[in-house]
Amino acid sequence: MIARNANIDFNLLIALDALLEEESVTAAADRIGLSAPAMSRALGRIRRTLGDPVLVRAGRHMVPTPRALEIKAEVRRLVEAAHGVLAPSAPADPAQLTRIFALNASDLFVTTLGPALVARVAREAPGVVLRFLGESHVDLPLLRDGVADVELGMIDSPEPEIRTERLFEDRAVAVVREGHPLTTWPLTARRYAAAQHLSFSRRGRLAGPIDTALAERGLRRRVIATVPTVAAALMMVRDTDVVGMAPERTAAPMVRGLGLCTLPIPFDLPPMPMAMAWHPRQEADPGHRWLRRVVRETVAAAVA
Repeated sequence: MIARNANIDFNLLIALDALLEEESVTAAADRIGLSAPAMSRALGRIRRTLGDPVLVRAGRHMVPTPRALEIKAEVRRLVEAAHGVLAPSAPADPAQLTRIFALNASDLFVTTLGPALVARVAREAPGVVLRFLGESHVDLPLLRDGVADVELGMIDSPEPEIRTERLFEDRAVAVVREGHPLTTWPLTARRYAAAQHLSFSRRGRLAGPIDTALAERGLRRRVIATVPTVAAALMMVRDTDVVGMAPERTAAPMVRGLGLCTLPIPFDLPPMPMAMAWHPRQEADPGHRWLRRVVRETVAAAVA
């Protein structure tokens, strides 16, 4: 527990939270709108208050001390609690809303839905900033930790308390360049498996549901490369003879823009449910409810 002291400046909690999250004086200062010298002074006061250096130099970086790691989660909880008590409710009128929303979404969602979403938010709520986060190769509890306000895409295994709302259901299709040999005859499972394949996986996986379905038919495909994003995969498909895969409805604008062709995969695959997720602490927040409505309606218009 953090020591109780009537003379503690609770603004130091905000600074400490930023320092522990960023592990950098400069980045922490940018995060909460302080100058680097002011954050350095705050770090000095935090060190004196805790009797611990909190962050120490390790080469060109700073690393937290054991004491800092011990209190990190509690500091985050206290800061969130303070915001919940003291922050004013978002106004009902989006035009008066001033806020930054962080959205964790796949590159495909950002590419295909981002322009319409940004344009609508700019019209309705000029004081709102949308901060799109890049997907990591590992699963992180971004909603639980407060790093992201909304998650969009295929949400495989959310934490049990996370709220999810299905937006639409997609299906996988094969994607090839115009004039690809697979476009000249009806596509069979055997012809599909015999082609050279490109896989997209943010974790770098070489196999997935397609390989399971082929194995059930005694077939095996050859994956010659894997890339972390759908956008990268489609660019490679455009310039080579590899066969890619993409969610049909979500990828449609990019597929059309690149002049690619889609082919039905000649066997059954699991559906691809696209969803929106958020943490229950934001369930009733007016600003967040407005954002969810805007996302829901923008997605519905895009995939209609």
